[in-house]
Amino acid sequence: MNVRRLIPSTAVAGAVVLGLTALSACSTSDAADGGNGDKLKVTASFYPMQFLAEKIGGEHVAVTSLTKPGVEPHDLELTPRQIGSISESDYVLYLKGIQPAVDDAIKQSGVKNTVDAATLTTLENHGSEVSGHDHGKEGDEHGHESEGAHEEHSEGDGHNHGEEGGADPHIWLDPVKYAEVAKGVGTSLEKADPDHAADYQKNTDALVAELGELNTAYETGLKNTATKTFITTHSAFGYLAERYGLTQQGIAGIDPEAEPSPARIQEIHTIAEKEKATTVFFETLASDKTATTLAKDTGLRTGVLDPLEGITDKSRGADYIEVMESNLAALQKALGAK
Repeated sequence: MNVRRLIPSTAVAGAVVLGLTALSACSTSDAADGGNGDKLKVTASFYPMQFLAEKIGGEHVAVTSLTKPGVEPHDLELTPRQIGSISESDYVLYLKGIQPAVDDAIKQSGVKNTVDAATLTTLENHGSEVSGHDHGKEGDEHGHESEGAHEEHSEGDGHNHGEEGGADPHIWLDPVKYAEVAKGVGTSLEKADPDHAADYQKNTDALVAELGELNTAYETGLKNTATKTFITTHSAFGYLAERYGLTQQGIAGIDPEAEPSPARIQEIHTIAEKEKATTVFFETLASDKTATTLAKDTGLRTGVLDPLEGITDKSRGADYIEVMESNLAALQKALGAK
């Protein structure tokens, strides 16, 4: 499907979806863009950043992701070759606080156009009833000095327990925050590559509109439910829970592989009974052992809620939008949407 060099700029928005695979695999040398020079070499830290770069960059960028499909991003170790490729990039898009190895490599890369998605929206602290008991420790391990890390507490005062350093980085799971990031990425790509600014603007507008539709679908789909509480092995859904008036109960905090304590399992059992929760969610990139054990002990069902840190053959959708739609369907079922 060699469409990438023949697409007129008016068709960029539609062609982005078609050309994702071709674009990411395409080397800059074979994609000389007439008189405009090569494609912009973009390095993205992991899938949510890659998706933004590809959708907004369209035919003008060649995107490489540092995190291969199926790799748990929090655990990523970079090869010397990957570290070298960061330095050779024209533009780097990452999310500080998710991948310490990436944060360090970018700091040392000397690339002028580096964009930390965490600075494009406001981060919040999510306390125990939203994001599991161990969320605070994540911020201590992974730096969090983003602008606004301790702002915007008004809408979520019940959720912020002042765990200093515990800013939750999972902003992409809230379509509204992700749209804010998309706008910032669009603006920064326009500055990095002004020749194609009009296309970046148009692609950004199209993506923001798509995310707006996704937000509406979540608002409508989760408005009337039998319960507002869901249980998950990976405490990634604090922003999503807050946006749509839900309560996330994380079994073991931020680390999807962590074993919960017997006391926490008992606590989850009590919460499930009291809040009429039906389902323990696990994710596609981690083992379902904890969820299965807990479900057996508590008589709950298991289901998949994907934190969208990577797309694999097991993902319930081909891209961010499709997987988020699958997540919505899973939540509606678990929460008893009317």
